[in-house]
Amino acid sequence: MGTGLPRQPCRLSAAGPSPDTRAPLTPIYLQIFSRIESPFMTQQLRVAIIAGGLNHEREVSLRSAHRVARALREAGHEVNTFCPDASMLASLRSYNPDVVWPLVHGSTGEDGSLQNILLALEVPFVGTHSDGCQRASYKPTAKAGVRTAGVATPGSLTLPQSFFNQLGANELLDLVIAHLGLPLVVKPFQGGSALGVSYADDVDSLRSAMVECFAYSDNALIEVFVEGVETSVSVVRDGDGVARALPTVEIVTDGSYDYDARYNPGRSEFFVPARLDQARDDAVREAAVKVHETLGLGALSRSDFIVDAEGTPWFIDVNVVPGMTETSLLPLAAEVDGNFTQLCQQLVLAAYNNYQGEAQDAQ
Repeated sequence: MGTGLPRQPCRLSAAGPSPDTRAPLTPIYLQIFSRIESPFMTQQLRVAIIAGGLNHEREVSLRSAHRVARALREAGHEVNTFCPDASMLASLRSYNPDVVWPLVHGSTGEDGSLQNILLALEVPFVGTHSDGCQRASYKPTAKAGVRTAGVATPGSLTLPQSFFNQLGANELLDLVIAHLGLPLVVKPFQGGSALGVSYADDVDSLRSAMVECFAYSDNALIEVFVEGVETSVSVVRDGDGVARALPTVEIVTDGSYDYDARYNPGRSEFFVPARLDQARDDAVREAAVKVHETLGLGALSRSDFIVDAEGTPWFIDVNVVPGMTETSLLPLAAEVDGNFTQLCQQLVLAAYNNYQGEAQDAQ
C-alpha cells in the first residue's frame, strides 16, 4: 500500500493541518472520481443527512453533520439535516432525497438499525449495509472476524454486568486478572468516541474501570493493553468497488485518547502520514483494508490500531460511521490525501450511481 514517495509527515493539532510538504500523491478521491462514468456524474443531488439522536454521542453526530453539509453545499448539492425522531420518516418522504447520509453515531446509528430503515425506504445511502454494520459494531464479533482473517487483535473477555452481581465482583476481577494479566483496557462492547473506556493496571483501577464502563453499557469488553504507536486508518471504496486506504494518522495525546482528547482542541496532536517506516505503514494500511473487506463494509470505515515495537499492527476497533468533525481522523487524512469536500462529493455520487445501476440491472 506504500507510495514509495519521501515520507515527510504533516503535523497537525486538533485545530487543523499545517502545510504538507510531501511530494504530491494522486488523491484517492480523484482515483475514485475518475472511475465514475455515468450520466449522473455532474448532477447536483438532493442529500438528506440524518444526525443527532438521543445518546451520548449526539453532539459529535451534529458536529459531523454540520461539516459534511458544508462540504456538500460547497460542491453544489442541496442538503437538509433530519433528526431520528417521530417526524423523520414523513419528513424524508416529503423531502424525497436522491441520497441519504446517515451520521448518527453510537449504537442505533452504527449497529445496522438505521441502515435497515433506509433499506426499507429503498433509498440510496452512504455507508455500509446493515449486515456489515452488525458485524463491525459489536466489538467481540469484529475482533473474532478479523482474527480469523489473520489480523492480530489483543486477547480479551466479554462479560455482562449481571455476572458481577451473580458471581461476586471480587472473585470475577481476580479471575480476569489471572487470565489476561495487567494492564488492561475496559470498554463498552458496543459504541464509540471512547466513551466508557478506561485503563487499569491493578485490581482497584480495574474495579473503577468496570463501573465507568457499565455506565454506558450492560456488557464490557476487557482487553489486554498493547503498548505502541496509536494509529488510525480510514478506508474508502473507489468507483470499481476496490477498498483503498487513506494515509495513516498517528495520534499523540496528553494522557489517554479519550472523549475529551478526541473532540476538544489542545490535548492531541496528529501526524499524517504517521511517523512509521515504510514497511510498518504498509502493514497497518493493509490490515485496515483487510478489516474492511473481511467484515464486508461499504463506502467507508475507520480502523484503529496499535503498532507495537516489533511492527505488528494490533486491531483495536472499527467504525462504520466515522466522525467528520474538525478534530476527527478521517477528514484529517482526506485533507492530506487530497480534499475532504471532493471526497464527500464522490461518496454521495457513488451511492447514487451505484443505486441507479442496481435498479437498471433489476429491470
